[in-house]
Amino acid sequence: MPLFMIRCIDKVGGLDLRLATRERHLAYLAKDVVVKIAGPLLDDAGQPMGSLLVIEAADLSEARQKAAQDPYAQAGLFAEVEVRPYRLAIGGFTG
Repeated sequence: MPLFMIRCIDKVGGLDLRLATRERHLAYLAKDVVVKIAGPLLDDAGQPMGSLLVIEAADLSEARQKAAQDPYAQAGLFAEVEVRPYRLAIGGFTG
């Protein structure tokens, strides 16, 4: 199945919203998305300021739909979302 990178940048001051929505976000990913890797992007102080995921999806349209249905996106956390096809060249995924 094709891979897609989802890169999201939080709105300024979004940390409280991120923390309040985190459990729903994680539950959504565990139930509705085939995730290869995922984790927060960090600012210079080590605080979450966005998200980076690599997911499996049938096509770009489905990947965009999965990104839009994420509870973080639904809550309005992100100032910017980028979804792009991705190809693994070096390394591997676990799990």
